[in-house]
Amino acid sequence: MTTHYSKLEEINKRIHRFSHLGAILSWDEAVNMPKGSGEARAESISELYAFISDEMKRPEILEYIDKAKNEDLSELQKANLELVERDWKNSNVLDTDFVRKKSLTNMKCEQAWRQYREENDWESFRPHLEDVVTLIKEEAALRSDATGMNKYDSLLDLYEPGLRSSEVDEIFNVLIKELPTLRNEIVEFQTSRPFTKPEGPFAAENQKELGVEIMNAMGFDFTRGRLDVSHHPFCGGVPEDVRMTTRYSEDDFTESLMGIIHETGHARYEQNLPVDWITQPLGQSKGMAIHEGQSLFFEMQMGRSKEFLQYALPLMKKHVFNGKSEESWTEENMTRLYQHVTPGYIRVDADEVTYPFHVILRYEIERDILEGKIEVKDLPEIWDAKMQEYLGLSTKGNYKDGVMQDVHWPSGAMGYFPTYTLGAMVAAQVFDTLEKSNPNVKSEIATGEFGNINSWLKENVWGHGSRYELQDLMQKVTGQKLSADIFIKHLKNRYLS
Repeated sequence: MTTHYSKLEEINKRIHRFSHLGAILSWDEAVNMPKGSGEARAESISELYAFISDEMKRPEILEYIDKAKNEDLSELQKANLELVERDWKNSNVLDTDFVRKKSLTNMKCEQAWRQYREENDWESFRPHLEDVVTLIKEEAALRSDATGMNKYDSLLDLYEPGLRSSEVDEIFNVLIKELPTLRNEIVEFQTSRPFTKPEGPFAAENQKELGVEIMNAMGFDFTRGRLDVSHHPFCGGVPEDVRMTTRYSEDDFTESLMGIIHETGHARYEQNLPVDWITQPLGQSKGMAIHEGQSLFFEMQMGRSKEFLQYALPLMKKHVFNGKSEESWTEENMTRLYQHVTPGYIRVDADEVTYPFHVILRYEIERDILEGKIEVKDLPEIWDAKMQEYLGLSTKGNYKDGVMQDVHWPSGAMGYFPTYTLGAMVAAQVFDTLEKSNPNVKSEIATGEFGNINSWLKENVWGHGSRYELQDLMQKVTGQKLSADIFIKHLKNRYLS
């Protein structure tokens, strides 16, 4: 029997299929596409997303939603219907011409970013970013008018539904108060714990072999995903076809390995979303704080632990050891290397103590942009001032390692950055809960046994899809809402013990 609810399911299944195509086209654009094809690809993808936008705002959808509310639905169907209605409302804020223009502008800017970042050419890149920011501000105003939220919250809500900047401020203020002193204590503590970096070169192919073996151990399903190389590491595609990327430096294998483990966390989440709902909003990931929580659970809670390095060191020796600097290849030295705390320029390479400052810096800047307090032309100077304030580093004239280092703003993503540090807290809080339920979890990590961990995450986090908002899920999984306290406790235990 065809119901109004079943009609909505069919529409969403169709939307999911087209979104699948868009995700693979975007992955290919970042991984395989020749430079000369950029404009044509941007035009094609913008048309596809304009088409998807039209599908999501079909007028009959609202009629189906209203009538489906009176049908006999299960609890999961009711939850899915609420998400369908949310998606319909969000889609109708922007008209199709705006979606097309936004997609085209973002993709052209991202392509320009790849070129000009490598050349450290801010002035050539700036006009492209200004075009993107103009549209971001226009979208924020439209969404603010439609939702009653302030401009920043109207974008934050797209990446973490239900979360507000007032909650972010409360959490970040704790970090701003606690972390500088803690960082100084850790840096002082580590002066008596020297380490040496393994000496390269390390062939990229050998690094990939190391990463693939660890991905397999962690449960990545290579029949439904793959690993490639891109300018900026990411996890894309769709749950049925996950596309991971990393980047390799032949001088340092340690960064690419942690990048692979980080993206594997994203991928494991995607590959374990509820299969029966995969074409529906309920079957998708809820928000980026939970998503980043999975990647940082894998990278920070597990990957940088002494137990994981005990497991991984023989694999490192098997795949990338080149006979040089043998004193570096010990468990103690590797642990000190991977747990070393020091301010650095690059967010994705930062340790977990200084990382929040990279995020807070970006959060403050993008919030001020949306409030009209600063303009794109001012970004290098403001970035440099905040880097000096938070990390004691200057990026003056170093645009590629400063304001141009991330792909997020070029691709039109503002409101995303807070979810990284919120994700670090999710990871710490979830791991703390897991360890209480399974006291042997660290010994399992030390032997490369990840099956129980994956099963627990699937049951408690991954399998819920989009059913719960961030705070509701954290309450369900850990017994309390997201808190900075457990994260800070984790840092003290790991770095001052």
